[in-house]
Formats: sequence, C-alpha cells, structure tokens
Amino acid sequence: MAEVRFLDPLEGLIRKAARGERAAAEALVRAVSPRLWRVAWRLSGGQRQLAEDAVQDALMQMWTQLPRWRTGEARLETWLHRVVTHRCFDRLRKLGRFVGEDEAPEPVDLSPAPDAGLLAADTAAAVDAALAALPDRQRAAIVLVHFEEMSGAEASQALGVSVEALESLLARARRSLRQRLAPATSATPKASEAAA
Repeated sequence: MAEVRFLDPLEGLIRKAARGERAAAEALVRAVSPRLWRVAWRLSGGQRQLAEDAVQDALMQMWTQLPRWRTGEARLETWLHRVVTHRCFDRLRKLGRFVGEDEAPEPVDLSPAPDAGLLAADTAAAVDAALAALPDRQRAAIVLVHFEEMSGAEASQALGVSVEALESLLARARRSLRQRLAPATSATPKASEAAA
C-alpha cells in the first residue's frame, strides 16, 4: 500500500521559517493566523481572551515543532487547527464551561422578533446561539467543515477522530441545529409574502 503524502501549500515557508528566516516566519504567521482565529473565536463562544490564548498557544507550539516538522506527513495548518481546538476545549474545561455530548441543553425557542428590519440580525443571532449551544466537539466539527471549508479528512485529523466519528458528530450537530433553528426559519417570510 502506497504511503499518502499530504501536499502543503505552506511547505516553502515552513522550510525557510524552520531555518530561522524571519520574513518567512512572519509570512507563515500571517498565512495561518486568520483561520486559526476564526476557529478559536467560534469555539470559545466569542470570548476574545480565550480565543487569543488558544491561537497564541498553537503558534508557540508551532515554533517548537518547525525544526522537526516532516512535510508531507500532514498539513501544518490542519495540525494547528487540532492544537487550537484542543486548547479551546482545555480552557473551557478549566472554566467549567465545556459541554459534553450528553450535557447539551434542550433547544430553546429562538424565534426572531417580529420586526422585519431586524430579521437578518435575528437570524444571525439565532444561528450563533444555536451553534454556541452545541456540545463543543459537535460545534468544532461544524466550524471546521462548514465555516472553514475543511475536507472531512482534514477536519477529522484536526479533531483527532476518524472520518466516521467526524461524520457522526456532523450528523448530530446538523440535526440539533435544524431543531434549534426550526422556529427561526419558519418565522422568515417567503419572497412572495414579502412582496404582498
């Protein structure tokens, strides 16, 4: 069986940064930070300090790993997503706010306000609230696959689970989101109703 080699678009920067080239190191941080920040922000429930700490921890760990990084065995960014995800989970656990699969609260009625001008904001708020109410691993699966557009293989690697386990997390999360968002989507006027 042939060994799988992961192509990493950051390979050149990784090699240069590992040799101590400052410009490459800065470019590498600029390349990975925005996605890491978005993942950390969503997984932390919008807690800026927690998200910043998780990203900083991941970047610090990256610096210690770069000299030993074996390009082709995994993509650096996928590994960094895994580190950020676990750092967020660890910090949420320390704060007593990690929500396990069996501890998720029952869906709350998230119907938007009747004011039509606030509908878009209400829908966005409902999505954010529904996402925040998911168990942390389910939220991480949704964020990585749907918000960060990672493949199933990349997301499963970032979460440290099998592709099958990722699909199970996604299925449960989608089911929960549909249930939580059903009141919000049923309150959204259809185009024909809005034109009347």
